[in-house]
Amino acid sequence: MPMWFAYTLIVLLVITSVLLTLLILLHRGKGGGMSSMFGGGVTSSLAGSSVAEKNLDRYTVLVGIIWFACIVGLGLWLRLALPAAS
Repeated sequence: MPMWFAYTLIVLLVITSVLLTLLILLHRGKGGGMSSMFGGGVTSSLAGSSVAEKNLDRYTVLVGIIWFACIVGLGLWLRLALPAAS
């Protein structure tokens, strides 16, 4: 397999890793933990789930699937590119 394929997957993996981290941090807490100590638990229980939250969930799942596919692709590329050790 060509080397540019691995570089493309690595760049895509870095971009999706940063995006996934940011998207997860944008999610509202579901109660408990540090956010409820500062009053975050009260506001999150009063508000219903909005369209923005549902879209955020969808984007997070989509980026997670792309991230996982990059990892599997890199693993397969390494398996095919490197000769068998044993």
